[in-house]
Amino acid sequence: MDDNQLIGSLYDQLINACREQRPLSQQEEDDIFRAFTVTRNAHAGIRRKSGEPYITHPLAVAMIAVQEVGLGPIAVISALLHDVVEDTDIGLDQIRSMFGERVARIVDGVTKIDSVSQIVQPLQTDEDNANLPIQDFQNQSHQAENYRKILLAMCDDVYVIFLKLCDRLHNMRTLGSMKDIKKLAISSETQYLYIPLAHRLGLYTIKTELEELVMKYTNPEKYAEIQAKIDLTRGTEVKLKKCLTIPIKDLLNEHGYQYTIKTRVKSVYSCWKKMEHKGVDFDEIYDLYAMRIIIDTDNRMECFKVYSLITQQFPPNPSRFRDWINQPKNNGYESLHTTVMTPIGQWVEIQIRTRQMDQVAEKGMAAHFLYKEAHPNEDDGNNAVERWLMQIRTTLENTEKSALDLVEEFKETLYTKEIYLFTPKGETIKMPAGSTVLDFAFAIHTNLGLGCMGAKVNARVVPMSYVLHSGEQVQIISSRKTEPNEDWLKIARTPRAKEHIKDYLRSQRKQYREEGKAKLEEMCKHIGVTYNAEAHAKAKRFFNIPSGTDLYYKAAMGQITIEDMASCFNIRRRPHSLLPNIDAPFLIDKEYSKMEVVTANCCKPIQGDDVVGIKDGNRIIVHRSNCPTAMHEMGVHEENTIRTRWRPDEKITFLTGINITTVDRQGILQDIIRIISESLDINMRAITFEASEGVCHGMIMLYVHNLEHLRQLASQLREIEGVESVRRI
Repeated sequence: MDDNQLIGSLYDQLINACREQRPLSQQEEDDIFRAFTVTRNAHAGIRRKSGEPYITHPLAVAMIAVQEVGLGPIAVISALLHDVVEDTDIGLDQIRSMFGERVARIVDGVTKIDSVSQIVQPLQTDEDNANLPIQDFQNQSHQAENYRKILLAMCDDVYVIFLKLCDRLHNMRTLGSMKDIKKLAISSETQYLYIPLAHRLGLYTIKTELEELVMKYTNPEKYAEIQAKIDLTRGTEVKLKKCLTIPIKDLLNEHGYQYTIKTRVKSVYSCWKKMEHKGVDFDEIYDLYAMRIIIDTDNRMECFKVYSLITQQFPPNPSRFRDWINQPKNNGYESLHTTVMTPIGQWVEIQIRTRQMDQVAEKGMAAHFLYKEAHPNEDDGNNAVERWLMQIRTTLENTEKSALDLVEEFKETLYTKEIYLFTPKGETIKMPAGSTVLDFAFAIHTNLGLGCMGAKVNARVVPMSYVLHSGEQVQIISSRKTEPNEDWLKIARTPRAKEHIKDYLRSQRKQYREEGKAKLEEMCKHIGVTYNAEAHAKAKRFFNIPSGTDLYYKAAMGQITIEDMASCFNIRRRPHSLLPNIDAPFLIDKEYSKMEVVTANCCKPIQGDDVVGIKDGNRIIVHRSNCPTAMHEMGVHEENTIRTRWRPDEKITFLTGINITTVDRQGILQDIIRIISESLDINMRAITFEASEGVCHGMIMLYVHNLEHLRQLASQLREIEGVESVRRI
């Protein structure tokens, strides 16, 4: 198939997908075709790194917007045009005149994001030289500030967020043509920013695929290992169909339900997450399989009836029941969740929902916008997303805070489990899990928060630091004499409460501005430094203080001394949690040869691990490439990422650790030590074991030569009678 045939085929698939979603007017079809024509002409002759014509990318993004997000013609037109203004001679005014103000605004938002992203793109390097740095920037722009600008652009129109998610999903799907270090950088940014956005918008299918792809590129060996284990369980699906799916279908048919049943196997990433966070082996994941029952009804109470029918026949796990129907999630998700035991001894999660609930669950908040697009004259009153975006924009425009603080606060609003609380009058208040009494007070009213002394929770007096639980009734105790202080920031958990506390503290501290500034100028004079804008910025960075007001306040209060200022301008670094590596068994570009190279204590890389270097001042810290700390740093400070490799045949030992779980039998510890010390001649640094109720849990810190050496150890330990699991820390 030549290029023209390929492009024509992709367009036909796109327009057919639009028609299947809902009937299109002639004007809508004409506008989509015009957008396709403009894009095709604008990108003529340009190819992607994969070798395909460039227009295949906007066509793919538009298809994702339709089929996987569930958006309509406005999104399709904007997706087709999303790279035109940035990459060609066509301007925004031309887009506006051809397709209207809404499309122009969306394209402008996406273009602003792309423009900001280009600030943090690396210079072109020689791909044949494996030791060249991946990030050598002309402009060392702070990545967090770029993220703030990206988020501000997104907040102009929610369709900008949807299209950037579609764009990122297609880029992740086609990441194979990029260099390895670029795959890591893009994957880290996806983990840091785009996966939380997909979660907040309820786009769980896209979120799951992005998580899978990120893991595939950042932890390929573990991904392949778990995928192989999932593949080995395929026979269980056939057994479950006979003992669970067919009986449930018979049950629903008997009671006259119209329904659809879908089944799925837990994703590789979800399995890995459970194994890591719960400390279990793959064989211990009891909800590997799940079933979704979608009922053709508008009556939500039918979900509870179906739940009752199923749990009468299949015993449920009481601790695994979740009612998201009476208490929907923030993004509108509704469903009943339960986990039942099947006749073959396998736990299976069952989700029960109506057709409308399923549409929201599959398409998230996009379902609301699709309806709004098809019925522009109707007002259904559902503008929660717009309110959320307005609140986020107000937060991001705050100039008193550092960009990193702003982005981190934004992320806090994305991943939150919820609890339901009651006021003394019985009003229900939804709060993030982990909220304190102080957070609740600010959620009710700012003045109530500022005067909070504590509360009566279920008629029992508790302090403001008390962590609330779902179902509790809360009555705030307040006083006009109470004033917030810095300790309140340690108690508050929600961004709203923290913001109001900081606002109050800033207003109180402004009176110390002149006094603090004068003290800083005097201290700088004593150490021979001119206190100007550059010195002011350097002091803020050194003392990790986000605002000038806070810096002046600390100086006025005597919390910053002349010795502190001397340290600041002598660039004396504070301690870092690192393991020095004197021999530095890494290959790094000559440009960085004079810098100290250390291995990160958080992940303790050993030879054979995929590694990445993170520039930190005058040092390069080497992490495992899938280390959460490294991924965060690559996401926030992409410009500090350094391509790093192990020196071949380097003979050196590395400190690492394993967690081991065994049956509590006599002599098992001696067997473990014999394998480590005698069979493999491995030196141990520390060993701890605790036994409880017939099970032993141990941690061993030891020195190994490389990853293969560690795997050999784990393999031999697993062969010991009574050893249940061996995991690298």
